Amino acid sequence: MFLTISTTGTPERPATDLGFLLHKHPGKAQAFSTSYGRAHVLYPEASAERCTAALLLEVDPLALVRRAKGGKGSKGGAPDAALAQYVNDRPYAASSLLAVAVSAVFSSALRGVCKALPERAGEPLPLRVEVPALPARGGPDLVRALFAPLGWTVAAEPVPLDERFPDWGASRYVRLVLEAPEGTLTLSEALRHLYVLLPVLDDAKHYWVSADEVEKLLRAGDGWLAAHPEQKLITSRYLSRRWSLTRQAMERLELVRLADADDTDVEEIDNAVADEPEAETDAAETDGGATDAAGAGTGAAATGAEERTAPLAVLRREALVAALRAADAARVLDLGCGQGQLVQELLKDTRFTKVVGVDVSMRALTVAARRLRLERMGERQAERVELFQGSLAYTDKRLKGYDAAVLSEVVEHVDPERLPALEYAVFGAARPRTVLVTTPNVEYNVRWESLPAGHSRHSDHRFEWTRAEFRHWADGVAAQYGYDVTYAPVGPDDPEVGPPTQMAVFAQRTAATPTDHGMNDSSGKNSTNSTNSTNSSDSDSGSDEGAEAA
Repeated sequence: MFLTISTTGTPERPATDLGFLLHKHPGKAQAFSTSYGRAHVLYPEASAERCTAALLLEVDPLALVRRAKGGKGSKGGAPDAALAQYVNDRPYAASSLLAVAVSAVFSSALRGVCKALPERAGEPLPLRVEVPALPARGGPDLVRALFAPLGWTVAAEPVPLDERFPDWGASRYVRLVLEAPEGTLTLSEALRHLYVLLPVLDDAKHYWVSADEVEKLLRAGDGWLAAHPEQKLITSRYLSRRWSLTRQAMERLELVRLADADDTDVEEIDNAVADEPEAETDAAETDGGATDAAGAGTGAAATGAEERTAPLAVLRREALVAALRAADAARVLDLGCGQGQLVQELLKDTRFTKVVGVDVSMRALTVAARRLRLERMGERQAERVELFQGSLAYTDKRLKGYDAAVLSEVVEHVDPERLPALEYAVFGAARPRTVLVTTPNVEYNVRWESLPAGHSRHSDHRFEWTRAEFRHWADGVAAQYGYDVTYAPVGPDDPEVGPPTQMAVFAQRTAATPTDHGMNDSSGKNSTNSTNSTNSSDSDSGSDEGAEAA
């Protein structure tokens, strides 16, 4: 099993710097023990103009058999048939064995660390990688599909089954040559590509794939896997098609993609759920502080003359459910479902035949799944509900075909200049028959004794609208996308400042056509940049209830 890595240089920046970057001296051959044999590093050529490092892995077939007989080893992909476990291609063809050797022998280079030449470690180099025998389940086309998007020029020549019998055709092996011109890839990036993609092409692993493989994949795929067009195939194959691990990795990669698109941190995207326990969030909706949530005055609170009414979060869900019933909606989207309180409420009514919760935060969706007890739910009930991750900054074909969509306490989490992206994704692309939007009424904030003057109800709010501002926005959206809109208060309607929450009910006009506003690119994907926390709902995450139900 063999691979070479070559680079070129000049007298001022000699190619032999490769030895420093790999932490292996070009002037001597070195050997390292591995679990399955010995790895050798040597330099067939080393000059200022050109330097080549070779990694030769001698695999002990008996060691493979012994370790596989431990039980779980065979499940990782090592052949376990009576003869095949001794006679196979593992000692000769590049596979996960070689990937593990790369990680072990070139561990510092893989991480991009070089104490001797730290500035060189971060510089792109002209690179050439050769692998004489690479198993490629998917053929040369798949090899190109995996490496070409990463900046490599790919030459994948099929190896014939037997050169003496050309009629037998090609084997599943290719001779691989990868070239990256100067300024394209660092050595660390090249090694991480090989570490992930060699076992992906082989579609097998010689060891048991456990949960820590997700971390290894994300670490090696940092900076390139989240945006790779073959991300799903890479993730599935690398994790030996273990569905639970693949789903976990894909969810985390989606957060990385959204964070990159918004030029922010993953933690800022996955912020729909506060760090306090779920039980505390529930308490905020049902506990004794409901006086403010109901909008009762402080005098009533002091005298106890008036009975406490429901918290605002509960009143909001009641208003939403009533509006959905009035719209005769059966298939409903909860966009920014948070912890799933509205989804849970809708499932109590059998007239809602399909309820889908969407949120950008996997933490929120995990809490929602627990709240709904999805794992214990009966088959018929489970068919009515679905939770999935998504961002309203992008058009999503999964959102089409529904009677109604709910945006409860969502729009205020979106930067104003990015609201058109959300508007198009919901009203222009998904186009449900009815859309319900609730948002805080900033005029009512003076009634919150616990809210300091000039403060928003939640630290993540990009804005809070007056009643006039909300109507101006909603009227514009309705006119642009072919909807009629009406308004309703949620909570007590104060004669001076209005209700604590304002709701707009959008009803699609018959045969309405949205106004063309240039938001769509040729792929049908929203061309406006994404926004962090686009789907994070205050009403269901409980994050605003500190002000509304404290």
